[in-house]
Amino acid sequence: MGILVLDAGSRDHTVHFARGAGARVLQREWTNFVDARKFALAQVGTPWTLMLDADEALDDVLRDAIVQATPEIDAYRVRRTTYFCGKPMRIWRNEPLVRLFRTDRAELKAHPAAASDALVHEAWTCDGTVADLPGALLHYSYPDVAAYRVKYDRYTALEAQSAGRSALAVVAAYCTSFVRLAWLLFGRGALLDGPRGWYVAFRSAVYPAVVARKALFQ
Repeated sequence: MGILVLDAGSRDHTVHFARGAGARVLQREWTNFVDARKFALAQVGTPWTLMLDADEALDDVLRDAIVQATPEIDAYRVRRTTYFCGKPMRIWRNEPLVRLFRTDRAELKAHPAAASDALVHEAWTCDGTVADLPGALLHYSYPDVAAYRVKYDRYTALEAQSAGRSALAVVAAYCTSFVRLAWLLFGRGALLDGPRGWYVAFRSAVYPAVVARKALFQ
């Protein structure tokens, strides 16, 4: 068992702290999320892999469940809750993700939420038996609105690289954004998150349209 950290040119003290904690640190020039994750998995020498991003953490329940997980299962799903401006968001609650898996049984594919077969919003899959773990994976991705906007712009640009160029797709995406907004506000509970939830719901609703527009004019 060991800890492997893939660093893609961080400018803080990530490498120093990771090595100080006993992790094996690999450094690689950044290309995209899919390449980085596939490269990292190829370096794993253990039969099982728990894959986490730098802005993710396990709560106590999930940590204990992982320790007690049975090896007869090929992969485990966790439920992720994303924080925005320091608070958990209903709109991003209980997102199911495969993160604990047999190293030789995992495959990386586009996430169902992706607007295209993208270089971002990818997800691990497994062709074997998959079970769910209790607890939560805590995702501290957006400490403030500025951080959210930076990632929003980056992710839509990445998805646009693999999206088709079509003016009709842009129009269709903007038309369906009203339905998406209603579902996010009422179906996913964003309305109850207050102004934070309304803002995220609107930006999420027009996300496919932004991707389509960037693809058309890139």
